[in-house]
Amino acid sequence: MSRHEREAAVRRMLERTPPPVPPELYGDALRRGGRMLRRRTAARRLMWLVLLAAVVAFLVWASMTRPWVEPPSDTTPPVSGW
Repeated sequence: MSRHEREAAVRRMLERTPPPVPPELYGDALRRGGRMLRRRTAARRLMWLVLLAAVVAFLVWASMTRPWVEPPSDTTPPVSGW
């Protein structure tokens, strides 16, 4: 098929009347779409909640262990009595 024949075939397909759509299809699509939106919203909220919990857990851990403070040296005893 040449390019012109393919374009003509596509034009013929687009110019035909579409097949009839069952009337209950709109309601089903509307219900499924609403359900998908609710699931996405719930998943997004759950993701933010998990992220917030992780940040809070990290902050609590960091405030308890203080990883930025240098640990005391245990290799030499403290010097006293000079």
